Amino acid sequence: MKALSQQRRHPLAVLVLMVLALLLTGGLYAVATTTNEAKAQTQTYTAQDVEEGQKLFLANCSTCHGMDGAGTPSGPSLVGVGAAAVDFQVGTGRMPMQMNGPQAEKKPVQFDDEQVQQLAGYVATLGAGPNVPEQEYLDVAEGNAANGAKVFLANCAMCHNAAGAGGALTRGKYAPSLMEVEEKHIYEAMQTGPQNMPVFNDANITPEEKRDVITYLKTLETAPSPGGFALGSLGPVSEGLFVWSIGLAVIIGFTVWLTSRSA
Repeated sequence: MKALSQQRRHPLAVLVLMVLALLLTGGLYAVATTTNEAKAQTQTYTAQDVEEGQKLFLANCSTCHGMDGAGTPSGPSLVGVGAAAVDFQVGTGRMPMQMNGPQAEKKPVQFDDEQVQQLAGYVATLGAGPNVPEQEYLDVAEGNAANGAKVFLANCAMCHNAAGAGGALTRGKYAPSLMEVEEKHIYEAMQTGPQNMPVFNDANITPEEKRDVITYLKTLETAPSPGGFALGSLGPVSEGLFVWSIGLAVIIGFTVWLTSRSA
C-alpha cells in the first residue's frame, strides 16, 4: 500500500505546495503591513489644501520633479512618496535644493507650516504613501528609551553613531546628527528613507518602536557626559585619535621647552 501511494503522488505536488505556502505567506505579510501602516494614514487634506499645494508645487518643484510629479532627469518621481516625505524634505529645508550635490543639505525652511502642509496634501494625491505620523507616536513620555536603544543600535547606529552624532559615508555622503531634530522628522525619516537611508516601514519597525527610538534620542540630548568632555560623541577611534594627537603635541612642546632651557 505504501509503495502504491508513493506511485500515485504527482512529481509536481511538492512544488505546488511550496508555491501555495509562499502565496499564503505573502498575503499575510501584505495584510499585516497594510494594517500597521494604516495607523499613520489618518490625516486628511481639504480640497483647498490640495489646490494651493498644487500651485506651490508648480511654482517651486515642477522644474525638477515634472509638472505632474512623475519626475525628470533632474529629479525623481514623487508618485507614491506620500505626505510624510514632503513634510520631512520641505519641513527641514532640504527641499527645494539649493544646488546639486551628493545629498540634499539641511538649511533654513523656505515655506511656513501651512504651505508645507499644502504641498504634502497635493503630493499625497499623486499616489498612496506614508502620511504624517499621528501625535500619539511622537509623545516621548509614552516611549520606552531602553527598548528604543535596542532598536536604534540594531538598525541605525552603524551610520548615525551609537550616540546619534552622525557619521561619514562614501562619496561625500554622510549620515546627519540626530540631535535637536524634531520628533516628527525622526519618525518620517524612518518611514520614508531619505537620501541614503533605508525605509523602515511599520512591518520592520512598528510605530511604537519608532516612538521608543525617538524617546531614546531625546534622552541622549539631555544625558550628561559621565566621562567629562564628550568630544562630540564621535566614537572611540576618532576620540582616541584626538586625544593621541593632543597628547603628542603636548609632549613635543614640553620637549622643545626643556631643550631651549638647557641651551
